[in-house]
Amino acid sequence: MDEAAIVRQNGRDQLDRETISCVICLDLLKDPVGLSCGHNYCMSCIKEFWDGEDQRKIYSCPQCRQAFTPRPVLKKNTMLAALVEQLKKTGLQAAPADHCYAGPEDVACDVCTGRKLKAFKSCLTCSASYCENHLQSHFESTKLKKHKLVEPSEKLQENICSRHDEVMKIFCRTDKKCICYLCTMDDHKGHDTVPAAAERTERQRELEVSRLNIQQRIQDREKDVKLLQQEVEAVSRSADKAVEDSEKIFTQLIHLLQKRSSDVKQQIRSQQETEVSGVKELQEKLQQEITELKRKDAELKQLSHTEDHNQFLHNYPSVSQLSEPTDSSSINIRPLRYFEDVTAAVSELRDKLQDILTDKWTNISWSVTNVDVLLPEPEPEPKTRAEFLRYSGEITLDPNTAHTQLLLSEGNRKVTWTIQPQSYSSHKDRFTDRWQVLSRESLTGRCYWEVEWRGGMWGGVDVAVTYKNISRVGSDSRFGRNDKSWSLDCDTNSYEFCFNNIETPVSGPGSSRVGVYLDHRAGILSFYSVSETMTLLHRVQTTFTQPLYVGLRVYGGLRCSEIS
Repeated sequence: MDEAAIVRQNGRDQLDRETISCVICLDLLKDPVGLSCGHNYCMSCIKEFWDGEDQRKIYSCPQCRQAFTPRPVLKKNTMLAALVEQLKKTGLQAAPADHCYAGPEDVACDVCTGRKLKAFKSCLTCSASYCENHLQSHFESTKLKKHKLVEPSEKLQENICSRHDEVMKIFCRTDKKCICYLCTMDDHKGHDTVPAAAERTERQRELEVSRLNIQQRIQDREKDVKLLQQEVEAVSRSADKAVEDSEKIFTQLIHLLQKRSSDVKQQIRSQQETEVSGVKELQEKLQQEITELKRKDAELKQLSHTEDHNQFLHNYPSVSQLSEPTDSSSINIRPLRYFEDVTAAVSELRDKLQDILTDKWTNISWSVTNVDVLLPEPEPEPKTRAEFLRYSGEITLDPNTAHTQLLLSEGNRKVTWTIQPQSYSSHKDRFTDRWQVLSRESLTGRCYWEVEWRGGMWGGVDVAVTYKNISRVGSDSRFGRNDKSWSLDCDTNSYEFCFNNIETPVSGPGSSRVGVYLDHRAGILSFYSVSETMTLLHRVQTTFTQPLYVGLRVYGGLRCSEIS
């Protein structure tokens, strides 16, 4: 080993700290070993350093980078080890590394002078923080051992009473705050006070109960999250399969239409060939007849110029004889329609397919939006009109469903009964026996709308929801007289609810405005009288199996009804 450098400092002989410190762990040497380059390390530190260089088979000094091959055999330097141990007993410590000094965000030792070390513990009794060196007295002194040590804290001053400058060890339950013992004699005299430790013990028990509840809730929520993840995966699998299956079905439909299109095309071309062939055959016969007639006309013309009477009379019988004419009466009798009927038939097929797709598409769309996915409990039903209006949306009336004596106006949001029938086009969805009309939009999810009516001294309006496949003719087409519609009959003096032809009287304040709230998924249908307040008239709890549509029926002397 190199001779240790001795320096005179503060009246004591001290070993150069860099010489007896390991540059790897920055601590005093433990089981020191020396390399041939003159640098010293802890045996465990240099072994671990060289273990990382085993793959290269070249071992170097961490300081001077001198390489050694093969790996040197390490032996403990007993003289240096003894010297380190002896100097430890005299109180010499290795210089702290930079990371041991307190930074701007660290709690500093209150005893250190100059550059302060990080605090190792804070003492609640002393209201001070200590580094590891200056904390030793708390472990060695019998009196100081009783002090309360905690993790380093910058908030020790908060434990000191600002009025009496005493440690606050008492908790006032009356004012719910920590106080010192002097506070119990003046401001908190007669209050319910206990030692802060006792209050902490009681609150700690409550805390543990709260933690148990939180942990249980965490477990429950983790189960819910797992369940929802399984639901997501199931929904995704089902959606993927539905997309795949629907694509196959639509592809089959497309192929079927293409096949039918090809068949029609082939039939048209085949019939075209037959018809053209027949026409050409007749055309050839007529052309031959024309040629024959022209030849006969030339012979007759030549005969007419014969001056010999005997020769004329002799040749006339054979020349004047004509062949039977070709039958061409069908040309004038048959109308020239060609293949227009085919186009009409294909157009009719297209219209029917469009109607079918329109009818069935609503059910398909509803089936998609009504997928039964695991969801939280539904929100409570709104209470105020403002809360109901959050679920309102644009609703218009469908002219294709309106009875001919109903006039739609104001963007198809107002319906008025008229004596003069309207010139509506013929449509299969039109009501023919009842003055009724449906909305254009289907209703799913949560919806709210209001119906206001005004007009004569008598009469009223049926405010209804209905499936689209309700009958359009006969007594069964009236709202509420079947199992496909739910109707509230409103007139100037009373209300009456009707479903499946069962009438139920309804009491409530008279109003010319009725609000309807629908929660399709929950199967809730509620009717409200709307004025300054919302008054529930009737509620239905059921299961809706199809999308619903708004229905209005105007009767009696009522002039008009408006939806909003």
